Amino acid sequence: MSLTARLDRLPLSRPHYKLLLIGGLGYSFDGMDGAVVAFLLPRIQELWGLSNASLGLVGSAAPLGFFFGAILAGWLGDRFGRKQVMMWALAFYAVMSVVAALAPNFEVFLVARIFAGLGAGAESVIIAPFLSEFIPPKRRGWFIGTLAGFFSFGFVGAALIGRFVVPAGADGWRWAQVITAVPILLLLWWRRSLPESPRYLISQGRTADAERVVARFEDSVVTATNKPLTPLDPAAEDITQHQQKITVWNALKFMWSRAMRRRTAVIWLIWFVITFSYYGFFSWIPTLLVGRGITVTKSFEFSIIIYLAQIPGYFSAAWLCDRIDRKNTIALYLAGSAVSAFWLSQSNDPGMILLAAATLSFFLNGTYAGVYAYTPELFPTWMRATGVGLASAVGRIGSILAPSIIGVFSVALGFGGVFTMTTVVLTLGVLGVVIFGASTAGKSLEDINARAEHEATPVESSSK
Repeated sequence: MSLTARLDRLPLSRPHYKLLLIGGLGYSFDGMDGAVVAFLLPRIQELWGLSNASLGLVGSAAPLGFFFGAILAGWLGDRFGRKQVMMWALAFYAVMSVVAALAPNFEVFLVARIFAGLGAGAESVIIAPFLSEFIPPKRRGWFIGTLAGFFSFGFVGAALIGRFVVPAGADGWRWAQVITAVPILLLLWWRRSLPESPRYLISQGRTADAERVVARFEDSVVTATNKPLTPLDPAAEDITQHQQKITVWNALKFMWSRAMRRRTAVIWLIWFVITFSYYGFFSWIPTLLVGRGITVTKSFEFSIIIYLAQIPGYFSAAWLCDRIDRKNTIALYLAGSAVSAFWLSQSNDPGMILLAAATLSFFLNGTYAGVYAYTPELFPTWMRATGVGLASAVGRIGSILAPSIIGVFSVALGFGGVFTMTTVVLTLGVLGVVIFGASTAGKSLEDINARAEHEATPVESSSK
């Protein structure tokens, strides 16, 4: 009897929500780490006498680490399993955050931020594909979109830290980073609580291990719901296509095979567009607000409101993912982001700037909910984590470039020009996903990828 079909017929219940909470808390701290740097910039600029170009390097440090962490975690997750990568990546990130907090000079701080980004990027990439492999098709879009929504709590937490911790004293910026290292406490809980993905185990030929995980998960669902499980067709069998030695090169060849190149191009474009726009906006918004004549304290208060707008953005998009499909949700929220960015470029009044920026925050983060739900679905199990990692890494190129580009062009283009440029980038993303995106709502992970797996040659997939 198919183990994957047994997982897909399970109703969402307490065991699924426990996974959501464990993964979501990891995303909350990832978001906090990524966002808090915006509030450190004015302090470290004053402390070390940094130029805007140096501040741009700080803004690009964590995304640079994310880039390498995403590629590394994807490959390790497909090679050695999802669970261990999540735990060790989180530990590495927490340690590097403490090193950054203790940094005696700019150089040490910059390197520590890069390595903290590596750990956070690795941990971030692996959670969505891991959880997607447990969730039934009818609710997978909402579930993974909601998982991504936990990022918003981290950003709100970062805004509060920026408002109340960073200004508290000369070392406030150091304590802010110590707070972001708290997630190391989650390691003990994760080590005890998380099962390995049955789909990953099946792809490695470890069917007996997968059977034990599925059986325990079924038992926990029955206990939670107090209802018998829906009967299955006993003739159903798992698709067992094993990747004995996953490499990034093998994954890339498969991703750009005739059967996969269209969806790969679309998801890479989406990741680049949204991450470029997102990091450009959130890395510089406090500094740009100050440049617009708004005081530092008031700019931080504005930032809290802007970050709060993320929460309904994420969760409204998560709700739509299973109703209008992932690609349509992404297109809708990218279009909203483009309109909001143009609105912001034309705003001069502080109240209008705040409203436009909050609206842009709503739509940018809603796009991420769709992207995190969509990306793991587009790749087969044997290279799912690698596929997500590579797509995320392409996005990180945008996040590496955005703070520096905006830092340089804000002088020449001004406040309005920066967000006009963002509007153009977002519009390209809308066109790409509307014209070329694939539909995935309501389909099992195996069904979504069956055609691509069938059409790929043995050399391309190395999995038959």
